[in-house]
Amino acid sequence: MDSSNQNSHPQITNQSSNSLQFTIHLPQSSNIDSNPNQDPNSNPNPSENPSSNAAFVQNQTVSAPIPKKRRRGRPRNPASSVSQVKSIHSMHTSSSLSSVGVSVSSSSSGRVGKAQMENSSNQASNKNGSTSDSGNLSRRSTNDMMDEIIVINKEATAEALIALTAGFPADSLTEEEIDYGVVSDVDGIEQVNYILIRNHIITRWRENVSRFVTKEMFVNVVPKHCGALLDSAYSYLVAHGYINFGVAPAIKERISVDPSKPNVIVIGAGLAGLAAARQLMAFGFKVVVLEGRKRAGGRVYTKKLEAMGGKKVGFVDLGGSVLTGTLGNPLGILARQLSLTLHKVRDKCPLYSVDGKPVDPDLDKKVEDDFNQLLDTVSKHRQMMGEVSQDVSLGAALETFRGALSEEEMNLFNWHIANLEYANAGLVSRLSLAFWDQDDPYDMGGDHCFVPGGNGRLIQALVENVPIHYGKKVDAIRYGNDGVQVAAGEKVYKGDMVLCTVPLGVLKNGSIDFIPQLPQRKLDGIKRLGFGLLNKVILLFSHAFWGTDLDTFGHLSDDPSCRGEFFLFYSYATVAGGAVLIGLVAGEAAHRFEIMEPVVAVARVLRVLRGIYEPQGIEVPEPLQSVCTRWASDPFCCGSYSNVAVGASGDDYDILAESVGDGRLFFAGEATTRRYPATMHGALLSGFREAANMAHYAKIRASGLKIEKNPSENAYACASMLADLFRAPDVEFGCFALIFGRKRADSMAILRVTFGGQRKKQDQQYSNKLLFEQLQSHFNQQMDLHVYALLSKQQALELREVRGGDEAKLNHLSEKFGVKLVGRKGLGPAADPVIASIKAERIRGRRMSKSSGGCSKPNIKTV
Repeated sequence: MDSSNQNSHPQITNQSSNSLQFTIHLPQSSNIDSNPNQDPNSNPNPSENPSSNAAFVQNQTVSAPIPKKRRRGRPRNPASSVSQVKSIHSMHTSSSLSSVGVSVSSSSSGRVGKAQMENSSNQASNKNGSTSDSGNLSRRSTNDMMDEIIVINKEATAEALIALTAGFPADSLTEEEIDYGVVSDVDGIEQVNYILIRNHIITRWRENVSRFVTKEMFVNVVPKHCGALLDSAYSYLVAHGYINFGVAPAIKERISVDPSKPNVIVIGAGLAGLAAARQLMAFGFKVVVLEGRKRAGGRVYTKKLEAMGGKKVGFVDLGGSVLTGTLGNPLGILARQLSLTLHKVRDKCPLYSVDGKPVDPDLDKKVEDDFNQLLDTVSKHRQMMGEVSQDVSLGAALETFRGALSEEEMNLFNWHIANLEYANAGLVSRLSLAFWDQDDPYDMGGDHCFVPGGNGRLIQALVENVPIHYGKKVDAIRYGNDGVQVAAGEKVYKGDMVLCTVPLGVLKNGSIDFIPQLPQRKLDGIKRLGFGLLNKVILLFSHAFWGTDLDTFGHLSDDPSCRGEFFLFYSYATVAGGAVLIGLVAGEAAHRFEIMEPVVAVARVLRVLRGIYEPQGIEVPEPLQSVCTRWASDPFCCGSYSNVAVGASGDDYDILAESVGDGRLFFAGEATTRRYPATMHGALLSGFREAANMAHYAKIRASGLKIEKNPSENAYACASMLADLFRAPDVEFGCFALIFGRKRADSMAILRVTFGGQRKKQDQQYSNKLLFEQLQSHFNQQMDLHVYALLSKQQALELREVRGGDEAKLNHLSEKFGVKLVGRKGLGPAADPVIASIKAERIRGRRMSKSSGGCSKPNIKTV
């Protein structure tokens, strides 16, 4: 990006050291200035350690709603969300948290529960909040100590809350941690202690994200007998980009000037490519980034508009513009490191009818409530439809279940459809009913925000000192046992590994030749996933005639095919340094906009604006400058962002993320992250993820170990079948679910244990445990962790009869059966024939049921 443009950005210096959040400007409508320059002295000096007192949660600058994808274009920040956080805070201050073992453990672990009851009083009496008392330790054996929950910090609840915002469950491991092998046993005291250490490290770094935290900082805090857990937690967090990432000077200086590790080629200088490049450079790799454009940023592009000889300027984002959720958002971390103050997108969003008159607020609220209720109704029906819902579009379902509407209500209804199509960059007629919102459970909590001066400020910081070769359009990628070769024009780049971060639209277009061809599984995933379109018309005016007391307003259309044309306007007047207004074009209209003449587009948007404001006596002047985007016509992206189309599922994001060629060819980008697709932070996180994977493969090769072959197509098919089979398990009890063949008594069974979901309400005496469950439910209610085990059908049914609840059953599973719980990948090839056999038996059963006119036997549920 042009550095001269960047140097002219408004200076935003207001900064907070809050470890949970970063500074967000909450504008007051009475005194907003269109100049985004802020007073650097206006920020209060917060506590250096926000988790050290009761103000930790209550004094946040924002509330913590969870904005669902359906509301991306029109943020809602209900007052109830504020009281919800305050309620959590109230529980935090009224509960005794010195008994840390109670507060962080899972009710589904028997060992933990036993330790809680036996050790809580002893832990509460330790006024230093540590188990490092040498006199006591000398009297205990190592085994005794390993069976106790350690106490690192009395504010373990606050630390777990921060870990939650970073994407970690409050009381269990992620599947990635299990695959990484952070603990030797998935359930038990070791896991609880690891989680305490992990959360503490994250919190310490979040207190000051401009410093580089070392493992030595925690040696005197973590008991010596947990040194291996400290090593494991620290190495995992660093390798996967949860700490010590970004653009702060203390972090940048860690990048080696004389890299000693293998050569890596990164294709694409967008957020994913830049994140991966910086991480790999910090790990000691020699990196080169190839970018087809003459600028960095990819689909994040801040343009400077100028008029009247430079007297009127405005910085505007032509692509990714809104930070969708701020709690734990890594882009917010970058903003903190750069001392930027984010601008909260305010909730006020009036709608105007076709004739320009304001929509009646009561009618607006009624239709919005009805629309959201309709989405909930459709969601319930898709569950009853089962696999059939995978072949039905969301649009068809909405049309089927919506009731009769008046003309004005229908226009409002279509506005919400347009908003939905904007959020998904796809037509509702092509979105999967089953999985269109599969990423909703992982939405970043918090407000939607703008970066004053544009997101290009983040790109500019990430680009610093990264070796980028601009104007290098990649034509072919060759990968094999001896390394990789990337052809860009007449030049061929050679390396040990290559990371491809090109958008899904480019992969669909087939403009890059992969040699050998990508596996059919990946090609099918590329084909199934949707890649939609959002366009914008950007207008720079002499003044903000629409006012500065709102950030968004909407306009209705009476033509369903045009419902997405200028349906929503973003005001950049408070963040652009000038009077900038952006009109969004979504759905069918976005595709027509690609071939619309800019003069025509500007005339149409002015007609809409004049229809709204001139009846109010407000003159709408001619714009000083205008820009129309055409993202589908851009050969370096071929569209905007991904969605789950009919026939696709969240699994396809995982498929696109899979490496190819036994650790030679890797993929990153927003379309490779199942949890955060279609977001800027998702792209950034995918870059961190692949940097960790590439470092892992490089380490294996350097040690002379054999690279594990990529799973076979059959293994992939079995993994997909496993997810389908557990939609209707044969037996369910507590947090356990079983699938098995019914014909033979000696058949094998697959057990799934779910952590992190809805759990049975605890007694009031265990209020700390209940607090954690409420925290986890509030931030990520459906972020369940599934672990598995392969065992005999006889063992499975015996497990069901064990008394004492989930805790006793987990103990029985481990101690009596000697079974270890693993992630889905950990089941290995031994489970593939079992899965295939169960699937085949179910198919035969359904066929027999249809031919006999009967019903198949329902699954067994134990209360």
